[in-house]
Amino acid sequence: MNNLLRLIVNRILWLPVMVLGVTILVFFIMSLSPIDQAYSVLGENASAAQAEAYRQEHGLNDPVIVQYGRYMAGLFTGDLGNYGANMASVGERVAQALPVTLQLTFLGLIIAVFFAVILGVISAIWRDKWPDQVIRVFSVACIATPSFWLAVLLILLFMANLHWLPASGKLPDFFTDPGGWLARMALPAISLAVPVTGQMTRVVRTSMVEELDKDYVRTALGAGIPKAVVIGRNVLRNALITPVTVLGLRIGYLIGGAVIIEVIFALPGMGMAILSGIQSNYVMLVQGVVLCVAIAFIIINIIVDMLYILIDPRIRTV
Repeated sequence: MNNLLRLIVNRILWLPVMVLGVTILVFFIMSLSPIDQAYSVLGENASAAQAEAYRQEHGLNDPVIVQYGRYMAGLFTGDLGNYGANMASVGERVAQALPVTLQLTFLGLIIAVFFAVILGVISAIWRDKWPDQVIRVFSVACIATPSFWLAVLLILLFMANLHWLPASGKLPDFFTDPGGWLARMALPAISLAVPVTGQMTRVVRTSMVEELDKDYVRTALGAGIPKAVVIGRNVLRNALITPVTVLGLRIGYLIGGAVIIEVIFALPGMGMAILSGIQSNYVMLVQGVVLCVAIAFIIINIIVDMLYILIDPRIRTV
C-alpha cells in the first residue's frame, strides 16, 4: 500500500509541471496569431488611435514574456482574462461550458466501455466462431465510421424521421430532469462512443484471448472450477490491464471529438465556446478554452493511471 501511495503522490506532484508546460505551449502559440485583439474587441471600424490606446491599456505592446508573466499571475488568482466589447469573463464562460463537455465525454466513455467489454468478452470466448466473426466485422465498421458523419445520420433517423430523440434545444439539468438530459445527450454520446467502442472491442478481445490461453486458466478448469467463475474472477480482471492503458489514450480522442460533436448538436460546451471565439476573433477566449481542455485531459489521464495501478497489483511493487 505504501508503494501504491507513493506512485499516486508522484503522479499528483507532476501535475503542476504538466500544467505549466501546457500554459507555455498554448500562450506562445496563440501569441503568434495574426489576429489583432484590439480590433477584435473594438471592431473593424475602430481608428488606429483607438486600437493603439487599447493595446497600451491592456499591455499588448509589452514583450511576450511579460504578457505571459501577467497571464500566469492572473491564473494563480483564477483569472483567465476577458473577451469581447463588454469584457466578459473567460473563466465564467469556461465554468458554464466545461461541465457540458465533461458530461458528454463521460457518457460517451460509459457507452464505449460497456459495449466494448461485453462484445470483446463474447468474441474471445467464441473465438473463430460465428459470434466472433460478426463482432469483428462490427468493430471494424465502428472504427471506420467518422463521428461527425454518424452524427448527421443519427439526426436524420431519430429526429427528422422517427421523432424519437431531440438533436437541438436547451440541455436540461441532470438532477432536475434526468430523463430529458439523457434524451438530449443520447445522440451526441452515441456518435462519440461508436468509434471508440470498435477500437476497445478489438483490444479487449485480444487481451482476453491471451489470458484464456495461459496455463492458470487450464489448471483452474481442470480442477473443476466453472468456466464462468474463472473468467469473471481472474481472466477478465487480468485482461482489463491493457484496455485500461489504451483507454487513457482514447480519452483524448473523446474530449477532442466532444468539441466537434457539440457544434453539430448545438450543445453549450467547450466546442461552441471555441467556435464562437474563433468566429469573433476572441484570442483570450480561445486560449482559455484550449488551456482548460488540455488540463482536463491531463487530470483525467492521471485518474486513468491510478486505475491502472489499482487493477495491476504488480505495479505497486515497482
